[in-house]
Amino acid sequence: MMQSGVPPCTTCGEPLGFDSNGEVFVACHECNFPICKSCFDYEIKEGRKVCLRCSTPYDESTTMPDVETNQSSNHSTMASHLSNAQDVGIHARHVSTVSTVDSELNDDSGNPIWKNRVESWKDKKSKKKKATSKAKAEVPPEQQMEEKPSADASLPLSEVIPLPRNKLSPYRCVIVMRLIILALFFHYRVTNPVDSAYGLWLTSIICEIWFAVSWVLDQFPKWTPINRETYIDRLSARYEREGEPSELAAVDFFVSTVDPLKEPPLITANTVLSILAVDYPVDKVSCYVSDDGSAMLTFESLVETADFARKWVPFCKKFSIEPRAPEFYFSQKIDYLKDKIQPSFVKERRAMKRDYEEFKVRVNALVAKAQKTPEEGWTMQDGTAWPGNNPRDHPGMIQVFLGHTGAHDIEGNELPRLVYVSREKRPGYQHHKKAGAENALVRVSAVLTNAPFILNLDCDHYVNNSKAVREAMCFMMDPQVGPNVCYVQFPQRFDGIDRSDRYANRNTVFFDVNMKGLDGIQGPVYVGTGCVFNRQALYGYGPPNLPSLQKASSSSSCSWCGCCSCCCPSKKPSKDLSEVYRDSKRDDLNSAIFNLKEIDNYDEHERSMLISQRSFEKTFGLSSVFIESTLMENGGVPESANSPTLINEAIHVISCGYEEKTEWGKEIGWIYGSITEDILTGFKMQCRGWRSIYCMPLRPAFKGSAPINLSDRLHQVLRWALGSVEIFLSRHCPLWYGFGGGRLKWLQRMAYINTIVYPFTSLPLIAYCTLPAICLLTGKFIIPTLSNLASVWFLGLFISIILTSVLELRWSGVSIEDLWRNEQFWVIGGVSAHLFAVFQGFLKMVAGLDTNFTVTAKAAEDGDFGDLYVIKWTTLLIPPTTLIIVNMVGVVAGFSDALNSGYEAWGPLFGKVFFAFWVILHLYPFLKGLMGRQNRTPTIVVLWSVLLASVFSLVWVKINPFVQKVDGSATVQTCISIDC
Repeated sequence: MMQSGVPPCTTCGEPLGFDSNGEVFVACHECNFPICKSCFDYEIKEGRKVCLRCSTPYDESTTMPDVETNQSSNHSTMASHLSNAQDVGIHARHVSTVSTVDSELNDDSGNPIWKNRVESWKDKKSKKKKATSKAKAEVPPEQQMEEKPSADASLPLSEVIPLPRNKLSPYRCVIVMRLIILALFFHYRVTNPVDSAYGLWLTSIICEIWFAVSWVLDQFPKWTPINRETYIDRLSARYEREGEPSELAAVDFFVSTVDPLKEPPLITANTVLSILAVDYPVDKVSCYVSDDGSAMLTFESLVETADFARKWVPFCKKFSIEPRAPEFYFSQKIDYLKDKIQPSFVKERRAMKRDYEEFKVRVNALVAKAQKTPEEGWTMQDGTAWPGNNPRDHPGMIQVFLGHTGAHDIEGNELPRLVYVSREKRPGYQHHKKAGAENALVRVSAVLTNAPFILNLDCDHYVNNSKAVREAMCFMMDPQVGPNVCYVQFPQRFDGIDRSDRYANRNTVFFDVNMKGLDGIQGPVYVGTGCVFNRQALYGYGPPNLPSLQKASSSSSCSWCGCCSCCCPSKKPSKDLSEVYRDSKRDDLNSAIFNLKEIDNYDEHERSMLISQRSFEKTFGLSSVFIESTLMENGGVPESANSPTLINEAIHVISCGYEEKTEWGKEIGWIYGSITEDILTGFKMQCRGWRSIYCMPLRPAFKGSAPINLSDRLHQVLRWALGSVEIFLSRHCPLWYGFGGGRLKWLQRMAYINTIVYPFTSLPLIAYCTLPAICLLTGKFIIPTLSNLASVWFLGLFISIILTSVLELRWSGVSIEDLWRNEQFWVIGGVSAHLFAVFQGFLKMVAGLDTNFTVTAKAAEDGDFGDLYVIKWTTLLIPPTTLIIVNMVGVVAGFSDALNSGYEAWGPLFGKVFFAFWVILHLYPFLKGLMGRQNRTPTIVVLWSVLLASVFSLVWVKINPFVQKVDGSATVQTCISIDC
């Protein structure tokens, strides 16, 4: 039994034990890596005299005693550890697998089978290498000359294109100038308080300081923006030689869906069809569809999709059409005959359009039938009950369509594999929503196909560029770039958005400005869809070329500042047990899986020997097939595996209890703890030292749909902001997480901090938007009378803001309209969705009130943007509406007060009115959406009509044109002349 307070050994799981002095055994005094004395002696005997975590050589005093330990006793100890099945933690639901797991751990002699398996694997690979080198040696020199790759095959597959100096240098100069002016501006504001309105002045100062910090967090990660260019022709020349099998890496596509009534099956079907028709070798493509709602409608629509794909895929490849989603291809308003030279194209296109319309009718019939669920539940065609009738209590389901063993297309060619997956759900288990579904797909795909790369898409994001996968492979398969890349992120592009993009649905500023800036540091953030992953990065491993940790000259150095005397006095490692445990967990980046890649002295097979089978099970779960797949960096399934065995294992790895007592969602896979699991997952990868790549092909790689309705858009933003607040309140907050590794660059960390603190800007923003109304109603102002010097600072600040925006537009190519829409919705979302997200996040932390995940509704056809004018009441509409009304009332009251006070009041009035109009103009798209179509009356007309009517009414009352003015002196004279 483990001693209380003593940390376990990372290798064998046993307590660390004590040394000869009665203290907890510590092998490495640099990082306090937890390894017991037995495992440590075994490492020394094998010649490995450096720490497994930090690569620091062990002290001679530590390595001298007990070096000559009996080797057989070590082996027997390890075997006993592995054979102790009770410590493995097998769930009662999977008792049937216990015998299988236990029988695989040891052979008759008591030696670990896992070690033998890895040894045999290493022997096979070395024999394969020898055979390859021998075959090359037997080839005549003349033939070797002929087989030399072309010039394109030796060139880089991608290239970084820095911005021209004439664009980047002025941009940086203006940023520095703006920072200096901002400092002088705040010096003036702080040293010149407004005594008559001290509360308003202090509030404005606090708000402005917060805005300045937010600007710094947003601006400086854009310091080194870059562009990239890919060379697909070089990729083909290197990996697709004529007459030889394609050497391109395999890719597993993930498509996730939940509710087919909110996410129409026709949209999901178009996404799947566009994947099956990509320009990539069919044997290298597998598509996994996750149905997290266990809906029979999704399954039946996928059956129809697989049948229609037999016609659609060969049509796409024969005529090279784009895009390869039929709904969007046939709805294009372009000349579809352009660049088409085959005489049969028109006839085949007409026939294919008719087939697609028949396919739509069949799918729509399924949707109509699913509107009302039978009392006894759904039944399949063979009469058996649908296993997923209860979406919260059903077994795991897997169905494989198409592929090598499935149906071929109408021309007899093989089609990519299509797999339907619905993970098991039972009451009492935490399923972790989308992140849990994605992790289930990771395990299923590893068992069935195990492609080295994964591309995940939302169900409404179809492949718009059939060569998108090749674009990503130009980075992933580049020997110079690929090994250190955890994912390649594509920008999100959308269909069905109104021409003016009223609510900034395109997010153009973020995708075309911010993400380019991050690409010049450590890479873009993961945005949840349109991303190609390195599977090894999802497993929690670090990159091969891991950035070395900073090492001090002595063991007394400080882990924060790297100095031995500035803040930490020299002292021996603490003897307190809790202190040893805290030190062992200081580098929490690899607390679950110590990073095998940090060991440079051994090859991949020897590194894999350093972790026992039991350690793998504690990390990845009880599946020997899946564990074996994690060691195959180049992907693929074992040759000895057969389909029934793999399907049974795939069902096992999607069981609801599989992740218990493992590191899924903590250190590996999609990370749990936030509804915006995308930001959290990418952040963890980059903390381990990985970098990401931003790929922007000329033709957008993927396109999706976005909510154009005001209420739906605000709810979408609310979900994103709430996820950021959850990360801020978690242990993964970028403000304090990941400093131990030192692998996340500071500007990258600044960008992540910005992604989790931006919802809190809603508090000063709503206060700042209320100030102009208060100033107009009270007659006070937040700024004193301006001197000439103060006017220079104010003018300089406005000019620097304008110049920064202009130069940013110049190098990014973003239009000024997109920038203005982004600015407007920043205010709209800030005073509504972000504000609610902050309160909901704190309520969840304090009171434990969980927030339901709301699926954004997707529409197959937007028509005449009718949804844009629909008003759906929600509490998110209250704060912006209140701000508009209050500022409009303030403007009217300000004019009224100026009319009553005389001409001297008009000068200060203009500053206050300008401030109020700044708020109203930023909230104008919200007001436009709130008023709906209004019989097509322009909203600006209504707004100005109300304001001008109010102002002129006050002026009219002040002038009183129909009331005769009476002179006071004349009245007195009249009264005197009357004889009373």
